[in-house]
Amino acid sequence: MRNTDILISGAGIGGPALAYWLTTAGFTVTVVERAPEPRPGGQTVDLRGAGRDVITRMGLMGRARELSVDQRGLATVDASGRFTSRMPTDSFGGEGMVSEIEILRGDLGRLLYEATLPDTEYLFDDTVTGLEQDDEGVAVTFEKAAPRRFGLVVGADGLHSVVRALAFGPESACVRPLDVYTAWFTLTEEWDLDGWFQMYNAPGGLVASARPGRLPGEIKAGLSFRSAPLAHDRRDSAAQKELVARRFAGAGWEVPRLLRGMRAASDFFFDSMSQVRLDRWSRGRAVLLGDAGYCASPLTGLGTSLALVGAYVLAGELAAADGDHRVAFAKYDEVMRDYVGRAQQLPPGGAAGFAPSSALGIRLRDLSMRSMTRWPVRNLLAAQFAKAGDIALPDYGRITAPVPTR
Repeated sequence: MRNTDILISGAGIGGPALAYWLTTAGFTVTVVERAPEPRPGGQTVDLRGAGRDVITRMGLMGRARELSVDQRGLATVDASGRFTSRMPTDSFGGEGMVSEIEILRGDLGRLLYEATLPDTEYLFDDTVTGLEQDDEGVAVTFEKAAPRRFGLVVGADGLHSVVRALAFGPESACVRPLDVYTAWFTLTEEWDLDGWFQMYNAPGGLVASARPGRLPGEIKAGLSFRSAPLAHDRRDSAAQKELVARRFAGAGWEVPRLLRGMRAASDFFFDSMSQVRLDRWSRGRAVLLGDAGYCASPLTGLGTSLALVGAYVLAGELAAADGDHRVAFAKYDEVMRDYVGRAQQLPPGGAAGFAPSSALGIRLRDLSMRSMTRWPVRNLLAAQFAKAGDIALPDYGRITAPVPTR
């Protein structure tokens, strides 16, 4: 095979999944990750559609079910905490807004990471700083590790991908903001949510949410607001917390409790909701995977499926082409392009449906939520949820042979 040494930037979901399939196919893989270890915690992500099929083919579905979060579904609430609509997890065959299998991002990442050991080398607490391509490979420089050469480099490093910036150019050329910002964090206190993912809207495009975590006394919280693009330092968590607190001052419901928890949270994360749009996902020997290449945004609920399916397809095409990146990258694009395009289509209402600006808009959204299981709204949502499985996974021979459950 050609290009047998491959570097992957990013050890979230797509990176370890790709490492698993590449090592299964006989490639030698190194993963570099900015965090000092696999990132723990995080919010829940869905295992649905073709993404669930990929996890099954890896032999990991049994363990994923064990790690899944027990939730009854999604419920919208008013300022007094009264439920205004509900969508149970068994709606739409378990593929609704809260799917049958939801797992904390950190738990899924750890599961995938452990599945790659001991066959994958990891460089934690480091990042790529430079790429120089030539006819034989890529010379890579790192912030801490010594320079090395690889046959190929994969950017699986998220919305603000370092590999994409180095190989494709500035973020502004491909990242499309949806004018929504979100803060995610964990509360550790007793709060009886009765198993529901509870979501509260307030005028001004504000959304506050709380859902059960996997561990007792663990609440996964979110605070989102609509806004034109903001100039902020992505490394200054203290300033970000103050920004969120100002936006939500006097918002009602349990927002004061959420703000107190946010200020104390050690896993606080704040970012814009955006999509990544590119005409091609490869430049020479560099290729993008998951959010780095085709972020769909949390509004679609399909980011995890895209990362898992993309990892499987990219590895499969490289194996089928015996490492010839020119052939494999073109086929990767061909297989994934329509699936990605459909997945990036926002659900009905888009950002305005998620975060209505007015009290009237909130009432109308709640009315539509109560109608979700009835025609014609049901048909619209069923089409949205079906996108997760709207791809026929290719059979790549030796890398898709039955794998023992790990």
